Amino acid sequence: MQEGKRQKQVAGLLYEEFNEIFQRLGLTMLDGGMVSISSVKVTPDLLEARIYLSFFQLKDPERGLKRIEDRAWEIKKELSSRVKHQLRRIPELKFYVDDTLDYVFKMEELLKKINEEKDKKDH
Repeated sequence: MQEGKRQKQVAGLLYEEFNEIFQRLGLTMLDGGMVSISSVKVTPDLLEARIYLSFFQLKDPERGLKRIEDRAWEIKKELSSRVKHQLRRIPELKFYVDDTLDYVFKMEELLKKINEEKDKKDH
């Protein structure tokens, strides 16, 4: 299903706000790794925001996700004070691990191995 204009606007607004909130609350660095917000998707009724997080050099992304979920009320409180004049209702926040970076790295590694084996066969 195609995202509507309002969905995209709200998602863009939330993306910007979450980036600032995460920096302000010190959530961009966890356990020696970095956390970044890769995207924000909003349901058509604007009542749920799905926040996809990328974890870089974090040994246990699930634990990092849990730590952020534990502070969801604090993040939502901060968000509501920032966007209360733009949104009628503050959406429910759902956090997810965005593993597309891991997937890209794995694919690059596989392609590298294939090319190395191909080079060995050619020589």
